[in-house]
Amino acid sequence: MYNPFHSAMMLSIEAQKVIELRLVRIAWGGQAGQDEIQSMVAEKISASIEAFGTLMTGGSPETVVERYREHVAANTARLSAP
Repeated sequence: MYNPFHSAMMLSIEAQKVIELRLVRIAWGGQAGQDEIQSMVAEKISASIEAFGTLMTGGSPETVVERYREHVAANTARLSAP
């Protein structure tokens, strides 16, 4: 049986890892920390514009959540790289 809240729940769990990785990078400070703060703000603005566009063109909230999960996965991979 399909549970429409499954993707939203998974997004919240996956986002916790990105939050952890970002906080560590910011806590270390320096140029990498400053770059991460700027990247984070720019990504959030971009993602909200994308979500708004999806919804305004008839996309479903589930589509928005799935796209956010793609962004979170990309950030996890980027932040986890050595």
